[in-house]
Amino acid sequence: MRYLERIADNHLRDRLQAMGAVLTEGPKWCGKTTTAEQQARSILQMQDPDYRDDYLATAAIKPSNLLVGETPRLLDEWQDAPVLWDAVRTACDKRRIPGQFILTGSNSIDDEKIYHSGTGRISRLKMYPMSLWESKESNGRISLKGLFDNPVQEVEAVSEMTVNDLIFSACRGGWPASLNASSPSAKLMIAKDYAQSVCKTDISRVDGVRRNEKLARQILRSYSRNISTLAKTTSILADVIAADSIECSRSTFDDYVSALEKLFVIQDIGAWCPAIRSKTTIQSRPKRAFCDPSIAVAMLGLTPESLRTQMKTFGFIFEQMCIRDLRTYTEGYFSNVGYYRDRYGLESDIVLHLDDGRYALIECKLGSREIEEGAGHLIQLSELIAKHNIHEEQVPIREPDLKIILTGGQYAYTRPDGVHVIPLACLKP
Repeated sequence: MRYLERIADNHLRDRLQAMGAVLTEGPKWCGKTTTAEQQARSILQMQDPDYRDDYLATAAIKPSNLLVGETPRLLDEWQDAPVLWDAVRTACDKRRIPGQFILTGSNSIDDEKIYHSGTGRISRLKMYPMSLWESKESNGRISLKGLFDNPVQEVEAVSEMTVNDLIFSACRGGWPASLNASSPSAKLMIAKDYAQSVCKTDISRVDGVRRNEKLARQILRSYSRNISTLAKTTSILADVIAADSIECSRSTFDDYVSALEKLFVIQDIGAWCPAIRSKTTIQSRPKRAFCDPSIAVAMLGLTPESLRTQMKTFGFIFEQMCIRDLRTYTEGYFSNVGYYRDRYGLESDIVLHLDDGRYALIECKLGSREIEEGAGHLIQLSELIAKHNIHEEQVPIREPDLKIILTGGQYAYTRPDGVHVIPLACLKP
């Protein structure tokens, strides 16, 4: 099976050269272990059924024995034995050599189970399901980094993906296993199996707390119905209860959502709240989101055929594709993805911040008819920031470096007002 190069490959290599260990974390099936194996010189697979009991027993008595091996040594699913974290940290202190260990995990670990944060010894690298660039579907004619470095350049490119192609990719998801499947139906099955596995087993295994599969499924389904919206928690909970007469308290709901976040399945988008309006005017609720749009598709029982006649629904799904890809493209810049919306109707679907302070205002629009509205929002928000800076000279807000509309259309171009219109299938890191 041919390995498809991941954006994380270079990030992992760079971090191994700088730090004693690297933790690669993200949802299961996104390719963490396979990516780590490309650079590891020895491997410890904690979930190997032939040796799991022996590994756990060793971890309980002398965890340092599990660290012996050629470096970088891969500790796959290390969270099964949380003591390995502190063992790795101690080993890094003693050896004082970079690139000793790679840790991979499909769920986050409670800080209470480890004694040291790992700061200065263990670097954290996030991985996501494959972007369109990584799956060889985006032609990559426009570099996001290149745009940030030269915001005034004019873009020009043509996408080879149709809207129907985008719909299929969203339904299939960015799961590496789906690309190796032999038929369209087999490709679509991976996301369905993923969602089923999360509800049936993973949500209970993440922290050893037994949870109800039916309730987990209903919560994910309600989340899916509210994808890319600012739905209140109370509204989602009411939907869960009403859907199938399921009893679910607020505390139980919060517990299930927390478990899904630990599995990196739910990855809500936080609000960007600059001081350009009253705090009560700017929306601050999280925008509901998944690590991959295919989860929502699977939970709602949608198909490529049904989505072709439900373009409004696909608009919400498309926004999730954009978020997934942007997160992947900018992980090396320790980026942050947010959104802006106020009660006056002014919005930016995505606010993409880099760690050096640069940021982009981004709208996600499927068709050409929506582009004018999206550009208007971005221009108005940019002007509002500029007006704020005139009156607040002591506390200015950086004006956006980029204004982008990501589309499902064919053509990339720069408008006279400076807004870049870019098909998602033309973008690369």
